[in-house]
Amino acid sequence: MVNRGNPDLWKDDVARSVDMYNDWFVNFAPKAFRESRAKATQNVEAALKLTKSLTQLRADLLRGHPEILPILRMSTCPPIARDRLIGLARVPGNIVRCMEIAGCVPIRMPLTTLNKELEKIVAIVKKMVDPDIFVWITSSTYPTRTQVNRAATIVADRLCGAVADPIIRNAQERRQLTSIGKWLEQRGYRASPQGKVVKFREMEPGTYAFRVNVAVTQEGANRLTFR
Repeated sequence: MVNRGNPDLWKDDVARSVDMYNDWFVNFAPKAFRESRAKATQNVEAALKLTKSLTQLRADLLRGHPEILPILRMSTCPPIARDRLIGLARVPGNIVRCMEIAGCVPIRMPLTTLNKELEKIVAIVKKMVDPDIFVWITSSTYPTRTQVNRAATIVADRLCGAVADPIIRNAQERRQLTSIGKWLEQRGYRASPQGKVVKFREMEPGTYAFRVNVAVTQEGANRLTFR
């Protein structure tokens, strides 16, 4: 039924798969992007609250909350790419990558050295903060709730725009897994309990699971079957 032994039917399968993706992209991808943007807006608002709407951005805040660094990069004019920030601030690349990828600061770096490097990042952000978004910075006035929300939405849109493909790809993966799961369940399969570590050779007949590593030797590659 999956046409494994019918290569003459593969073209039709591919065509249906493409049509299915196109229909999903038009009707559901915008919703996935909007949901991601809404969540990003909340994160930006939290970062603005933490930094007093960017008026009290300091190295110690950045050290304690490294997760706000991508938000700060998208708050400048123009937005700063990760590698560009490393070059402009002249800081070790591992600091920025550690903060953005691992969500922490380098634990083995002396505190005085780390603070010095973070101050360089803060200085670049302050110098390049976008005055058209954060209008209260140049006017030295206290921002209104509307101004903060508007700024957060713009920065969130920049954040999501920079990672639009991963957002859509992750949503598409969820759609694919859901479709495959429904297909299997319609044929009598049942999902392995969520949260339970599943090993391929220990799966019960008639069950399925996603993201299960299967060790296959070259000799046994042709004998691999689904349980």
